[in-house]
Amino acid sequence: MPGLVFDPPERFVAGTVGPPGQRTFYLQARGGGRIASVALEKQQVAALAERMDEMLDEVVRRSGGAAAVPAVAPAELNDLDPLDSPVEEDFRVASLTLAWDADAERVVVEAGGPDLAADADGDAEVDIGAAADGTGAASPQQVTVRMTGAMARAFVQRALAVVRAGRPPCPFCTLPLDPAGHVCPRQNGYRRR
Repeated sequence: MPGLVFDPPERFVAGTVGPPGQRTFYLQARGGGRIASVALEKQQVAALAERMDEMLDEVVRRSGGAAAVPAVAPAELNDLDPLDSPVEEDFRVASLTLAWDADAERVVVEAGGPDLAADADGDAEVDIGAAADGTGAASPQQVTVRMTGAMARAFVQRALAVVRAGRPPCPFCTLPLDPAGHVCPRQNGYRRR
């Protein structure tokens, strides 16, 4: 599924599948009758949300408040619904790009999949596919989302909540606590419950 573009998406959210400690994180975009679900790591979701929030604050600061970016997420864009089902992983994210398109006043997020695939011999070779422009050049799996500042603020709010909804940290070592407890390195291996 090379080169899917959502401009603007009907919905763009971060979400998870599975119980805490075994969650798989996804970015999901929906629009024009299409849904893209790409898997990524918890740290990638957190970094994307934090950087997006910082970028939006910088856009507001540099424009003197003239840019169409609200200071907080509008209440009507608050999205608490689960991911659209069925959640089918299109690819695992290998790279994330975040940018501000000043002309269109849009936040641009690009999630790219792996550019290389292993052949039967284990050698790496370039994944060749039809490019979006029809040239037949190498085309990595990619999802591009172009959204308003308000939608981006709502994405940040939900993504940070999803990241925080995991296992609570141990008060001593800050490692995640499993439901059955964990062996705490700060307690010399004492099993903390």
